[in-house]
Amino acid sequence: MSDPKAIETGTTTVGIIAKDAVVIAADSKSTIGYMVESKLARKVFQLDDHLGITVAGMVGDAQLIVRLLKAQFKLYKLERGPITVKAAATLLSNVLQGSKYFPYMNQFILAGYDTNGPAIYTFDPFGGYDTHDKFFSTGSGSPFVYGMLEANYREGMSADEAVALAVKAVRAAIERDIGSGGRQIIVAVIDKNGYRELSQADVKKYM
Repeated sequence: MSDPKAIETGTTTVGIIAKDAVVIAADSKSTIGYMVESKLARKVFQLDDHLGITVAGMVGDAQLIVRLLKAQFKLYKLERGPITVKAAATLLSNVLQGSKYFPYMNQFILAGYDTNGPAIYTFDPFGGYDTHDKFFSTGSGSPFVYGMLEANYREGMSADEAVALAVKAVRAAIERDIGSGGRQIIVAVIDKNGYRELSQADVKKYM
């Protein structure tokens, strides 16, 4: 961990809270050094009926965390019912903190909708999390995304407006960040009806 570049990730992910929903999105480019490993990499995952997550960083670490969370949430649902977004965030934070000496080399955005409405959390590799803002971004494209979000986010915006902003922000990062790109922008909306991923035909309508 002495090399600060060890935690840099070539990715762009976004999470935005809307009036009655939360929107998450990501690019689909995966790299190994200077080589493009995949143009259809999966960085947005459904964890439960009301929960989703974006990942940036090491692919193997991210896939392990996603598998672990899915299993834990299913077990929790069998024993107690659907997990709240806050409890899900605490679980992920504990998992990451428990491996702080051999950290998972990832950043995450956890998003969900429960009886308290839409919620969003962002995590560093050591389990530290933040939930104070209405939008977050991770990965190497995040500086470009934050500029777009700071200028265009509006409290109480509709889910449709949030989707449009998320797509616009990811596209801005793809234009300027060499670590972001791919053939698709993956977008998911989570609201009172659950998790829904947009088709690529629908995503293109926002471009």
